[in-house]
Amino acid sequence: MAVRRLAEPALQPESFAFSPENLEWARREITKYPQGRQHSAIIPLLWRAQEQAGGWLPQKAIEHVAQLLDMPKIRALEVATFYTMFNLAPVGKFHVQVCGTTPCALRGADQLIALCRRRLGEQLHVTFNGTFSWIEVECLGACVNAPAVQINYDYYEDLTPESLTRILDDLAAGKEVKPGPQVDRQLSAPIGGPTTLTDPELYAPANSPSHGQK
Repeated sequence: MAVRRLAEPALQPESFAFSPENLEWARREITKYPQGRQHSAIIPLLWRAQEQAGGWLPQKAIEHVAQLLDMPKIRALEVATFYTMFNLAPVGKFHVQVCGTTPCALRGADQLIALCRRRLGEQLHVTFNGTFSWIEVECLGACVNAPAVQINYDYYEDLTPESLTRILDDLAAGKEVKPGPQVDRQLSAPIGGPTTLTDPELYAPANSPSHGQK
């Protein structure tokens, strides 16, 4: 895994503190862990800090979480820099994560990556208006719907360069977009509908006259 470093000082805010609502939530979250194991709450607290900071983790946010958990700052930094779910530099309003693992690659993820590079710039570059950033990531766990992209919290699946272009255009225009498969399929069901167990008599009630007859 590549070395992950904090954003340069010029991008770092001077301070960070949880909002009153998030602080109350964090204290409740800490109580879920056994006495002496409160440090285990670091993942959800860092995640909430990232949400509050606009999608990334400033150094002061990491240190704030460490202080809440009464743990050394370096331990919190180790966690934040290890897990790629934590963004260590500012990201766009819509952060596009393109799966480049084998199933998606076999289904055309390279074309989606090329599209993002042409349209949005290099990885982790935030577009001039702050709308978009993108990065290639490992498996998103949606292999059956490859190629897949995660934008913020939503998955967009069965993509082509054309459908991803439309999604990016709609997001930029402030339009509502539909997550999930971008082809005619129900969730992860086969494209074109069921191909087995399609005989209606298989589902006839047991007392039906036709039940079991051929």
